Amino acid sequence: MTTRLNPYLSFRDTAREAMEFYRTVFGGELTLSTFGDSGMPVEESESGNVMHGQLDTPGGFTLMGADTPSSMEVSTNGTVSLSGDDEPELRGYWDALAEGGTLGVPLETAPWGDTFGMLTDRFGIGWMVNIAGS
Repeated sequence: MTTRLNPYLSFRDTAREAMEFYRTVFGGELTLSTFGDSGMPVEESESGNVMHGQLDTPGGFTLMGADTPSSMEVSTNGTVSLSGDDEPELRGYWDALAEGGTLGVPLETAPWGDTFGMLTDRFGIGWMVNIAGS
């Protein structure tokens, strides 16, 4: 197996909804396991929360995420970057992620010639999209 770098996102009680949303955006196969499935010691009310979620997309990338138990602090997520030269695909991702989210930088031509934008989706995750210029 080749070493891969995968974003791993942290949520508080919304991992299932978020990961299912990302599946609608990117397609692919989503696997979810709960704290209860794994026997992890958490509050009874959190046993159905996601201990590990993994989305493997047709485009070849993997996005992981989980709920953070109430006994722990939710880590601050960085920003997930999507970049490439397939403009229709990347604009489709942008439009889907922007639904219910907050626009940071509009997706438009940047000073370096690419099309670039930043937004925060409805789950509080930051996204940057960069479409290579011609």
